[in-house]
Amino acid sequence: MPDLHRPSNTGPFAGLDLLSSAIVLVDADLVIRYLNPGAENLFEVSQRRLLGQPLSTLLGEPSGLTAALQNALHKNWSYTGQNLKIARSDSEPLHLDCTVSPAEAVGVRLLLEFRPIDAQLRVAREEQLLQQQQASRELIRNLAHEIKNPLGGIRGSAQLLERELADPQLREYTEVIIAEADRLQDLMSRLLTSHCMMRPGQLNIHDVLERVRRLILAEFPKLAVRRDYDTSLPEFTADREQLIQAILNIVRNAAQAMEGRGEIRLRTRIARQVTLAKRRFKLALELQVIDNGPGIPEEIRDKIFYPLVSGREGGSGLGLSLAQSFIEQHQGMIEVDSRPGRTCFTILLPITDRA
Repeated sequence: MPDLHRPSNTGPFAGLDLLSSAIVLVDADLVIRYLNPGAENLFEVSQRRLLGQPLSTLLGEPSGLTAALQNALHKNWSYTGQNLKIARSDSEPLHLDCTVSPAEAVGVRLLLEFRPIDAQLRVAREEQLLQQQQASRELIRNLAHEIKNPLGGIRGSAQLLERELADPQLREYTEVIIAEADRLQDLMSRLLTSHCMMRPGQLNIHDVLERVRRLILAEFPKLAVRRDYDTSLPEFTADREQLIQAILNIVRNAAQAMEGRGEIRLRTRIARQVTLAKRRFKLALELQVIDNGPGIPEEIRDKIFYPLVSGREGGSGLGLSLAQSFIEQHQGMIEVDSRPGRTCFTILLPITDRA
């Protein structure tokens, strides 16, 4: 965290203290000689801890940056690196743009300026997800309509045939046809559910979460579901049933991945100045579903919200797809971060005064 006891700087770098961007100065050996408050805030470190330390202590070894720094030192070149990923052991990685400039000051050779681009990446990722989801939704919707109509004819024909059969053993075959037709009809109805009209109303998110909690504990009694609520969150306008179904699908997916044993944490917080669906909102609800299960398999991690994609044997692959559809109808979005031992689904929903 920033150094609360940082002395006032009246030296040659005093002007850099006033900049909002993150500035780091290094010498010819790439040893840190100065961090401004913007850098302390961005990297969550204090200048006092890092002065005299190699730059790699702060940044690690991002791809391409080391060679660029050496070129800047030896050839007096400027350099701009885009989308550098800075790994951190105790926090989420940082995605930054970095500009390196030669510096003319005593004991200093290079000036590094860092600009976080997480918000830009989120907007681009959200736009890509929306396009993919829209294309998948239209494909599945058309497919479901094409399948649903013939199923009614198959079921009706099987019922008529059953009445003509005197042999009970032969009727078993028609019963199988009818049962499978009903199962497929239910599947097609679920594929089309996300296109139902919303019924918005004022609600408290914690009432929704408590409903989900009771349902999931009834289904998985050996599961531990912890609460981490911000009780100061205001009410907002949403479709209660859609939100219950969306969150329940996510929580059930986590419980099934842990085979009904483990811990799920439901966490709510307020988020400020959030961009959702290309719009800026002053306030948003941040809801996280965090589990300590095995994590999402890497081969499907980027496709987890696609219809019919499931990491569980026997899964329909519809739960997360429907959850995303419901959240999108509320102008929100879902993000997921997963590794063995911790999977976190984050739902962001705008809080507005409009119904």
